Amino acid sequence: MRISTSMMHSSAVNAILQQQADLSKTQNELSSGKKIQTPADDPVAAARIMQLQQQQSASDQYGTNIGGVKTRLQLSEQAVADADSIIERVSQLAVQANSSALGASDKQAIATELTELNKQLLNIANSKDANGEYLFSGYSSNALPFARGASGTVAYSGDQATRSVQVGPSQYMTDGDSGQSVFMSVPEGNGTFKLSSNSSNAGSGVITGSVQNSAAWVPDNYTLSFTSASTWQVTDSASPANVVGSGSYVSGTAINFNGVAVTVTGTPATGDSFTIAQSKTQDIFSTIDALSAALNAPTSTSANQAQYQNSLNVIETQVAQADTRLLNVRAGIGARLSVLDSIDNTRQNTADQLKTSLSNLQDTDFVQATTQLNQQYLGLQAAQQSYAKIAQLSLFNYL
Repeated sequence: MRISTSMMHSSAVNAILQQQADLSKTQNELSSGKKIQTPADDPVAAARIMQLQQQQSASDQYGTNIGGVKTRLQLSEQAVADADSIIERVSQLAVQANSSALGASDKQAIATELTELNKQLLNIANSKDANGEYLFSGYSSNALPFARGASGTVAYSGDQATRSVQVGPSQYMTDGDSGQSVFMSVPEGNGTFKLSSNSSNAGSGVITGSVQNSAAWVPDNYTLSFTSASTWQVTDSASPANVVGSGSYVSGTAINFNGVAVTVTGTPATGDSFTIAQSKTQDIFSTIDALSAALNAPTSTSANQAQYQNSLNVIETQVAQADTRLLNVRAGIGARLSVLDSIDNTRQNTADQLKTSLSNLQDTDFVQATTQLNQQYLGLQAAQQSYAKIAQLSLFNYL
């Protein structure tokens, strides 16, 4: 086989160019720190790198979402804690108001403080996050959730929905609670029934009650009436009413019916009545308003004092329910924050594994690459020098 001069030169030049290309590739690997510059370098590894980068991007977004949810929940928890501090103060004032030693000026001072506490509570319920969104308005995060209307009652203008944010591949977390569930829908009374006295009662009867057997309770609005100073009967709300219990009255002796027990102390007058109604809900603001109103009620007669006592008993029970509601909400927020910490720890561990896998696939081994670079450089120099010698071969050099 004959090898022409042009073929020899072409072959030598191609070899040098290939070595220069290999050297340039290694230099790019060292300068960029990435051993795969294009998908053509390693198609399988390049595809895997893209997949890992997508997972890494999703993990970073989950981390951002977790941070946002945690911030809102932490602000919500602080707001609920502040609200509960106000309710605890209201509870103290309710107990203080139950003292017979209080004068009119003392009651007025308590009522004034309650008004200010209610204003503070309203401000807390309208708290915002760092983005200017309301914490307790549900999806309507840009709408003022609570406002006191012309009638004096506080109305809720948000919705009852809660926003769910994706914090993992298949995990979602609500970033708050609706104002309806936190401040408005507090169970009345003991959660089963609510006691109240007829405003026209002429006697000094004071009523308290508790649930003895919840399974035996038949939800209805019952009326305890005193047919005489020494006899009572309980009727339901049917028309005509059905008598569900009756007996002789002894102050302090429990009156039992349908799984509940109520106790009346004092001296009820004939015709006096009390209501044992199934619990509905009441907002916290109305509870504080009711305590303020009760402080303005007269207490000059024994009947007035009994009415005052009955009102305070109902309010103290309602304040306790509000306190329980806020504590439960706070516990729920704390549980979600704990779960978020666990999810974020898992996410960070996974992110570290992704980072390691990516590094193994695409990061340059500098020791190996440096050694390879030196070898390629020496090879290129040898090829260039050899070609230079070969290119000078000619018979004319020997003439």
